[in-house]
Amino acid sequence: MTGDHYFSSRPASLPQPRQVEFSVAGRDYTLDSAGGVFSADRLDAGTAVLLRKAELPAPETAGALLDLGCGFGAIACVLATHAPAATVWAVDVNERARELTAGNAVRVGAAGRVRVADPDDVPDGVTFTQLWSNPPIRIGKEGLHTLLRRWLPRLTPDGVAWLVVARHLGGDSLHGWLADQGWQVVRHASQKGYRVLRVTR
Repeated sequence: MTGDHYFSSRPASLPQPRQVEFSVAGRDYTLDSAGGVFSADRLDAGTAVLLRKAELPAPETAGALLDLGCGFGAIACVLATHAPAATVWAVDVNERARELTAGNAVRVGAAGRVRVADPDDVPDGVTFTQLWSNPPIRIGKEGLHTLLRRWLPRLTPDGVAWLVVARHLGGDSLHGWLADQGWQVVRHASQKGYRVLRVTR
């Protein structure tokens, strides 16, 4: 056993490389993964629900999109392939996750449009037309609220955030908290015990 979590900045465990295969909107993806990152062996069920039920960006979507807590880059790669005119910021505290995401952006032909960064390295002036996240619930409620307070205000005035949270891990209470913070929140979909929330100003 180690003290590693998927939100460790530098996992001490051996990478143990592997590949994850999945399909979204009729396109097949084969991405590199490794131990020490979130859902290293498969596309997480919540992420799968998010990519299936949320409204993927249209091909003409421009501006900057954000994959918050990118892991090995599944969401970032899907966004980049669906919105070739957009720039996708893939943000994670986990160094190994960032390395994997950068490599996977190359795999899907989007290396020039996926910017992989530590959260503290995203320039203050960058705002996002879309924010996508399967947020790290395991950091605790206070940590999650701090995370969302930091990043949701960086949406453009007409921007939208898509979040997925398991109901038994607080999906409904997060909905209520976001509304209390002044955000417009709609439960866009529910599937397999997950809530997909659409958040706007």
